[in-house]
Amino acid sequence: MPFSAVDAISPALEHTKRQLSQPFRFGQWIRLAFVGLLAGELSSGGGCNAPANFHMPRHPGTGHFLAPGLSGIDPLVYAALIAVVVVAAFVLGILLMYISSVMRFVLFDSVLAKECRIRQYWAARQGAGWRYFLWKLLYTLLTFGAFIVLLGIPAGLAFILGWFNQPKQHVFGLVLGGIVLFFAFATLVVVMAVILVLTKDFVIPQMALEEIGAIEGWQRLWTMMKAEKGGYAGYIGMKIVLAIGAAIVLGIVGFILALIILIPTAGVVFAAVVAAKSAGVGWTVYTITLAVVAGSALLAVFLFMTSMISVPAIVFFPAYSVYFFAARYPRLGAIIYPAPPAPLPIAPVFPPPYEPPPLPPTPDPIG
Repeated sequence: MPFSAVDAISPALEHTKRQLSQPFRFGQWIRLAFVGLLAGELSSGGGCNAPANFHMPRHPGTGHFLAPGLSGIDPLVYAALIAVVVVAAFVLGILLMYISSVMRFVLFDSVLAKECRIRQYWAARQGAGWRYFLWKLLYTLLTFGAFIVLLGIPAGLAFILGWFNQPKQHVFGLVLGGIVLFFAFATLVVVMAVILVLTKDFVIPQMALEEIGAIEGWQRLWTMMKAEKGGYAGYIGMKIVLAIGAAIVLGIVGFILALIILIPTAGVVFAAVVAAKSAGVGWTVYTITLAVVAGSALLAVFLFMTSMISVPAIVFFPAYSVYFFAARYPRLGAIIYPAPPAPLPIAPVFPPPYEPPPLPPTPDPIG
């Protein structure tokens, strides 16, 4: 009988404990944190944004802190900088998507083997990672296209009907349309998220073990899901519950970590700004670039530290999907539950040949 979504929790926890603590290896922990971060295994948390009406207090003489260095710059330079930033962000996003695609297989191999070897797995998974990268590009384009259609068509109809020109006369239509659009948008977000999760959990193992594409993997998975709707629905529901629980725990720890990092950092930044203002240094292209680089480095450190405390979750969730899927995918099951070795043949034991008992000694002649 295949594991249910609840049955798979116990072996996944045992797997996580053995991989991380039996024995504990700090180097493995660091490598798993690095792989999990680049594979996108960390759950995204909401940030704390400042209110829109919040303004920093101004003091006399500080209102033109930005002006001295930026007022003389040609607007074409601004345009060129913006274009460079946009192109660089696009190229970086594509590069990170490819790295994430390969690292997803590195994480799968690391959990399966209970050993993280980044160089070895990275070199071995270039083909599978490239196929997954192409699928993610298609998935991203379809997702953006679906959102544009979902939001664009209702907005276009409302514009054609003149609802935006006289909104007070169409309050009911705008409110009702907004409610319908909100639920449609939420449904689309959930569907696309489920597709991505099922791909990572159940299509990646097929691509890794059989060198097939994501489309073929999804065709096979769809057949399995139609044959066992309840089992996979239970898996999705249980994974949501587990993800919420892990997010709460890691969110609390992450908040404490953020305070530990951000409080001294804020003090250093404040001191640097005060010192720069005292020295007459203003915001120029160079100081802005330096600030962006420093901020990016700080963000990278914070993300890596967050990944370090999330290593148990980084191992547990792939292991959870592996143990659930192993009972439904024979190739994976053969790795998780290898067959016992065949017993060695036992040579037949023959009794020794019959030997008659020795004759009694002949008595000596008399006389």
